[in-house]
Amino acid sequence: MKTRITELFGIQHPIIQGGMHYVGFAELAAAVSNAGGLGIITGLTQKTPELLAKEIARCREMTDKPFGVNLTFLPAVNQPDYPGYVKAIIDGGVKVVETAGNNPQQWLPVLKEAGIKVIHKCTSVRHALKAEAIGCDAISVDGFECGGHPGEDDVPNFILLPRAAEELKIPFVASGGMADGRSLVAALALGAEGMNMGTRFMATQEAPVHDNVKQAIVAASELDTRLIMRPLRNTERVLTNPATERVLQKERELGSAIAFADIAPEVAGVYPRIMQNGEMEAGVWSCGMVAGLINDVPSVQQLIDSIMSQAEALIAERLAGMLR
Repeated sequence: MKTRITELFGIQHPIIQGGMHYVGFAELAAAVSNAGGLGIITGLTQKTPELLAKEIARCREMTDKPFGVNLTFLPAVNQPDYPGYVKAIIDGGVKVVETAGNNPQQWLPVLKEAGIKVIHKCTSVRHALKAEAIGCDAISVDGFECGGHPGEDDVPNFILLPRAAEELKIPFVASGGMADGRSLVAALALGAEGMNMGTRFMATQEAPVHDNVKQAIVAASELDTRLIMRPLRNTERVLTNPATERVLQKERELGSAIAFADIAPEVAGVYPRIMQNGEMEAGVWSCGMVAGLINDVPSVQQLIDSIMSQAEALIAERLAGMLR
């Protein structure tokens, strides 16, 4: 399948693996790229630029296909060494960077000079237009359904994607609620040039997360996520568990007086215990509503092959048949 996204990134299929904390390691990124999509290493999961450089080199040993690095720019008391991470990306020969969080404008000149394509994650049309204006090459449009941070506008993809198509000149992919060939065809119909999947790639054989995490996604329905940190205007969609309920209870009790410190035990630094050790009640963790469409744990190759065959059949047979 040929779209502006496959052409831009030099990939076979218009499928991107989203950057996910303590999930986007070299194993998964390489598997996605080898299957014809675009794999993404999560930059800040690597605690130093030196470790990121090693992870990039490790991925390079596993694939000769294009892969990218996610770099999330967030306000923090102790800022990550962003210049060091950017240097590791450039020195590692990476040609695609997925940026998220704050405006990446200050980093674009050095990335562009190195021949790197930048796809920026946005949850609104206004932010997508800003990203286009500052020179990003593509947008990942995140609808309200997505796991992680859906923004504060609560606009689902059935509205957000066609609105993005009306306004943007650069290509964009749909993110949030994406799981299969139906998702891809729907995204294309709504104006996207491909799709970005996070939660769906967590439930694959190559995803370097504990089997407890994979089974929790398979067992979950579309009703099993919750929105937390809304009073802090840092809304996050997570899978419901006892830690999630504790956070929501504190939000109800403290109301507008709540501070991050009040929920930090359930939110801060818990990902290694959950993703690597399988301690499913250690804290909250991002998960999309798309869990309701996930019923198995295939290999990445099997997943991408099935997505593309289903999408092609939908376009060539079911939809084309409606016009006959």
